[in-house]
Amino acid sequence: MVSLRCKLMVKEELKKLGLHYIVVELGGIEVLENITKKQRFQLKRNLIKLGLELMDNKKSILIEKIRNVIIEMIHYTDELPKVNYSEYISEKTGYDYTYLANIFSEVKGITIQQFIIMHKIERVKELLIYDELNLTEISYKLHYSSVAHLSNQFKKVTGLTPTFYKQLKEKRKQNLDDL
Repeated sequence: MVSLRCKLMVKEELKKLGLHYIVVELGGIEVLENITKKQRFQLKRNLIKLGLELMDNKKSILIEKIRNVIIEMIHYTDELPKVNYSEYISEKTGYDYTYLANIFSEVKGITIQQFIIMHKIERVKELLIYDELNLTEISYKLHYSSVAHLSNQFKKVTGLTPTFYKQLKEKRKQNLDDL
């Protein structure tokens, strides 16, 4: 679950099955009752129809928690944490970072750091498109050491400079205006 809308959909499905939830959060739910096999099957089926997944595998659940912590941290908070990402992720999940990093790499085929970089670059793209912040402000907001560091990382991931990416967006907008 990544959004408030996903949480609401899960809560609704739990209600339909007569289950009372204690917590519905990103990556997990806690219910008062013991869930029967029939209820579990029905919940799983209903969630799939909604584009969601009920995960049974502990590794998958942990990977999803890590993903959700990173996505929430980068895309949905105004201020990134002051501590190292490793400390933040470890604190939020309740697991040792080395353990998390090993499982994440094993399952996803990339490191947590690479995943963070990919999402930071996606966030940079969003901020460039919204055109509310300049590159210096974006680099500060996303805790880059410098604009040059952000630009180098952006080019390495996308193959484009941030400035060229922004110009492409403006050209697309102009082309749409011509229609």
